[in-house]
Amino acid sequence: MKLLLDTHIMLWAMADDEQLPEKAKRLIADEKNEIYFSIISLWEIQIKHILHPEEMTDAETVAAYCKEAGFTMISLTDDSVYRLKKLTRPDSAPKHKDPFDRILICQAISEDMIFLTHDSLIPGYNAKNIMFV
Repeated sequence: MKLLLDTHIMLWAMADDEQLPEKAKRLIADEKNEIYFSIISLWEIQIKHILHPEEMTDAETVAAYCKEAGFTMISLTDDSVYRLKKLTRPDSAPKHKDPFDRILICQAISEDMIFLTHDSLIPGYNAKNIMFV
């Protein structure tokens, strides 16, 4: 299975953080699974690092850790961007405004991956490729 990690899942995995759900740990550790992270996550991390350098490491450091762990980085494609227009939420779903999450979901769709997240608002999207752990 090809798994694209949500930014927080990626950071928790790299830090061996206790917040990382057991199911996510098992999926990431399973050698049958291919683990991916996105340039979009690095963009998000770098923005947060610039705003709060004492709280967030820089994107280059995170990317190095991910690559050392055997994760593969994917870039943004035009297909992922175009898919944004099809990504919807029912009116009854709680509001979710994070643009990074939306493009990550679309990347996972474009690349035929499962988007692994612990954000309880993400499953409200109309995407079948979301796995909430």
